[in-house]
Parts: sequence; C-alpha cells; structure tokens
Amino acid sequence: MTKIIVDSREKNSCVLSELVALGAEVEIKTLNVADYIIGDVAIERKTIQDFIVSMINKRLVRQLEEIKQYRKQILVIESTEKHDTYCNDKKINSNAIRGFILSILLDMNIPILFTKDSQDTAMFLWLLARKKEKSNISLRVKRKVLNKRELLQFILEGFPGIGPATAKKLLQRFKTIKNIFNTPIEILKKEIGKKAYIFKIIEDCY
Repeated sequence: MTKIIVDSREKNSCVLSELVALGAEVEIKTLNVADYIIGDVAIERKTIQDFIVSMINKRLVRQLEEIKQYRKQILVIESTEKHDTYCNDKKINSNAIRGFILSILLDMNIPILFTKDSQDTAMFLWLLARKKEKSNISLRVKRKVLNKRELLQFILEGFPGIGPATAKKLLQRFKTIKNIFNTPIEILKKEIGKKAYIFKIIEDCY
C-alpha cells in the first residue's frame, strides 16, 4: 500500500488513529502544504467549522493555492453528518458558502470530498492509498519480450484475415515465414482455405 504522509499538526486527529486501525502505512512529518500526501495527491482536510472560519479569513484560499503545486488535489470537508454545512455560528449567508464551494470547484479546479466523520475520511484516504499502489504496480509491469516463435506469429497476424489460430497453424506446418511464401498456393489452400490468397496477392505486389 502507498504510504500516507500525515502532517504533524494532524497527529492528534481521529483520522490518524483510524488510519492506523485500518492498517495503513503512515509517516508523520511536518508538511509545508496540505494535511495528507498520498503519492502525487495533496489533501487538505477541514471540518465544517474550520471550513467556515478559513473561508472568512481567506486562509483556505491560500492553502488551496499552495497545494496546487501537487499534480492532484482534494479538499475534504468533514463532519457533514453531524453539522449542516450552511448553518454556522458566524451566520454567514448560505449562498455565500455555496458560491465559495463553486469557486473552488470551477475556478480552482479542486475536487471537494464531503465526508461524514473522521472514520469516513480515513476510509477514503486508505482506499486512495490502495488505489495508488495498484496504479504503481501496473506502471512497473514491463512489456513482454517475445521469443522467436511468438514474434513470427505476431508478424503473421498482421496480414489481413490471418488471426492467431491461423498464424499458429501455418508456423506449425511450415516453420518460417519464408517457407510460407515459398509454398505453392494450392498447398496453402489445403491448410487454411481461401485465406491463402493473401500471400499470393502480397507476393505479386513485389
């Protein structure tokens, strides 16, 4: 699983304890930007109360601008199950909050993830780490090196009408592509039927 890097300021959060309980590989360090880093993804986490306060003092705008240095970003707004996003002690107009959310989505192009609580947040982070690990594994898979027989079959399959089964049959019978081209069309027809004419047509083109 891809390591989840956790900002030291998050060490007392319930999210960290939930990640540990899930068996995630975590590393706590002081991050200049973001609360969590998973691969090339920077995650900023806010409870609803923090979101409103940082919206008012414009701190969140600066934080979101800073995480843009990472290839991908996510803003997590947490505790949506316990608290109404639009009801707050500061009495901010609900449309102002909606407008700010739209600005984050459309102007800053940062996706927003609403989670129920710290456990829900941790589950999303854990799944993202697993997804990243699978992605890294697939990227590390090397292209298969074809042996001589597989290479000859691959070449034959490039001819119109010659599929894997036909190519394999021809190689079993004639061994090489040169032998196939030197074989009379009548003999080839006995092996693969009308498909044999493709070799006659190609030969006539040269």
